Amino acid sequence: MIIGIDGNEANVMKRVGVSVYTLNLLRYFQKHADSGTGFTVYLRHSPLPDLPKTSRYFRYEVVPGKWLWSQLFLPLRLYQKRKIDVFFSPAHYIPRFSPVPCVVTIHDLSYLYYPDDFLKSDLYKLTNWTKYSVNHAKKIVAVSKTTKKDIVKSYYLPEDKIEVIYNGYEKKAVKHSRFADEKIDDAVDKPFILYVGTLQPRKNIDTLIEAFAKLKQLYPQFSLIIAGKKGWLFDQIFDKVSNLGLNDDVFFTDYVTDNQLLLLYKEAFCFVMPSFYEGFGIPILEAMNHDCPVVSSFASSLPEVGGDACLYFDPHNIYDLVEKLKILKEDKNLRAELIKKGKERIKTFSWNRCGEETLKVIKDAAKNG
Repeated sequence: MIIGIDGNEANVMKRVGVSVYTLNLLRYFQKHADSGTGFTVYLRHSPLPDLPKTSRYFRYEVVPGKWLWSQLFLPLRLYQKRKIDVFFSPAHYIPRFSPVPCVVTIHDLSYLYYPDDFLKSDLYKLTNWTKYSVNHAKKIVAVSKTTKKDIVKSYYLPEDKIEVIYNGYEKKAVKHSRFADEKIDDAVDKPFILYVGTLQPRKNIDTLIEAFAKLKQLYPQFSLIIAGKKGWLFDQIFDKVSNLGLNDDVFFTDYVTDNQLLLLYKEAFCFVMPSFYEGFGIPILEAMNHDCPVVSSFASSLPEVGGDACLYFDPHNIYDLVEKLKILKEDKNLRAELIKKGKERIKTFSWNRCGEETLKVIKDAAKNG
């Protein structure tokens, strides 16, 4: 059996979210490629040096094409060279008019619930191409029960077409490193609350900033570090900081390396996940792995991921978040308990399990296609 894969999400320099997911699956597939199961990974550009190495049964194939790659250039190649038995897309878009059965992973349906968070061009593709994918795929992988429920509800699909397979988490052998920005370096040496994620409205960073402003009246020693690349409509987040007079207390790092992220988690008083909507929520596991207690919104898939190892708050209630942060500050035993529970919680998630279960779904789709 030869499995075709869209590997483009992994073939980028700065990997977050879906890119990390795709890379880890490619690593698993490469380790398990053999005479019975081969892999052809399709890319727009030549593979980066840190992608899994090629072997007799694991290879890359570059398919040139800038626009409509998954809708035009890739399907043309698949029809011209019918060398695979099944196709897997790790991120929403299967090739249109595929000659073989397809499996697709859907990470979340945020574009349906928060369309204003997306550029019009991206929103069009997510709305229309994802709809095509879920309707024409042989099987769908959802990264959480919440995502599965959203797919069934939004696309009227039978539940048995969708398999829930959680993302993995793997400890990274990295050493923490300082920042080039002296202000951020200084902030890391003092008590701070941490947010990690893209800057966009559905992440609910406004509520975090307003809660922080109230908390600072009680604990003036705290600062807030917001680590994440700029998303869509991020200007209003900067405006909120300025309007509340917090320019000297809130620090934006933009994209951070794995080494810098390790430093932030290790030194933070706590990590706050304020999102209204997440398909999974990897930063929760990252924080737990580095002994950083988590305060999370009780929304979408986040309780699914965090289990009993988080303090939860209503994402629509600023005062609830302030109260949970106060409790965490005053109760050292609770903080230690959350750290301990977090260490146990991350054992639930592994990329090996994710890879094994995903590969089984792909093989079953090929056999039953």
